[in-house]
Amino acid sequence: MNHILGIVLLTVLPLAAQDRIADLLRRLADAAGPPGFEEPVRKTMLDEMKPYALALKFDGLGSIIATQGSAGPRVMVDAHMDELGGVIRRVTPRGLLTMQMLGGWLDQALVDQRWMIIGSKGPVRAVTGIRDIHYVPAEERSRVFSRDSLFLDVGAASESEVAAMGIGPGDPVVPDSPFAILNGTGNYLGKAWDDRVGCAVVVEAMRRLANVPHSNQIFYAITTQEEVGLRGAHTAADAIKPDIGIALEAGVTGDVGARPEESQERLGGGPGIFFYNNSELPNRKFVQLVRDSAASRKIPLQFDLVTGYGDDSAEIQKSNGGVPTVCLLTPVRYTHAHNGVMNRRDFDGTVDLLVEVLQHLDAATVQRIRAFE
Repeated sequence: MNHILGIVLLTVLPLAAQDRIADLLRRLADAAGPPGFEEPVRKTMLDEMKPYALALKFDGLGSIIATQGSAGPRVMVDAHMDELGGVIRRVTPRGLLTMQMLGGWLDQALVDQRWMIIGSKGPVRAVTGIRDIHYVPAEERSRVFSRDSLFLDVGAASESEVAAMGIGPGDPVVPDSPFAILNGTGNYLGKAWDDRVGCAVVVEAMRRLANVPHSNQIFYAITTQEEVGLRGAHTAADAIKPDIGIALEAGVTGDVGARPEESQERLGGGPGIFFYNNSELPNRKFVQLVRDSAASRKIPLQFDLVTGYGDDSAEIQKSNGGVPTVCLLTPVRYTHAHNGVMNRRDFDGTVDLLVEVLQHLDAATVQRIRAFE
């Protein structure tokens, strides 16, 4: 990755100066929810979805399933609520803690970072330390620190001091990276855009379609444990039994640090669609419907193929005897790290595109997409 030297100024606007969507994105990004510990995100999403849902239920892993419409094809719209994080493994006699990582972290993203441990007495701040340059030999200064060599420092000097803070083995850990608007621009900084940006797209699409006629039964699934194996999508799809499926994800931009063949998205270039990733090949007729829908609304649409990526559409397409799927993307810089950057125009475009696609779907269209004669 390229290294850019300089000072980045953050603008955190008062809530009154932020619009409704920016505030929604802030609350979702700041909520703590690593795999298996999604309760704060689930509460936020339930509060947002209830006013627009005909019915709400859960699968056995805690995924939310909200319904709009009572007749027509069963359309599953998926976004996952969990984020990269960790869980406390053990406490050392010196009061340091080790951490089991949850999700696909790069080791170089873990050193000298701030974290939040969610304990029984509330959040506890922590930092992963770094070896001091004053005693690191020159030949070791460019090496990456292995995750197994890292400790969380909470300021304690003993196991008993750690226990007094209300934290211990089994407690979840998330990045400590508050939401901010970058320098008054349309770019939003925060953790967990993968996939809180998709969760916010669901909320906005539900709001727009709550009083608009459409020809489908739409099942909005806000799934758990995506980052550790797409588990919630598997159980949610089992419960929904969809005829067709749309996954909403954070795209991977290639405009900073990537080689040309690694990613084709850029921030601010509009929503995207995967033509390929490691876990899913989209249905070609469904892809064409997305392209036609984008063209009809003059929404710029980016195309991407990423090899090191998996998403919930992989589990949706393997359910119910086989389900045509696509994965729509809101581009994000620096996914799977403490600080990601998304663009507001890209987000708005993703909502526009999803709503347009859902309004184009009906029984005849779904039947045509599903037909292989």
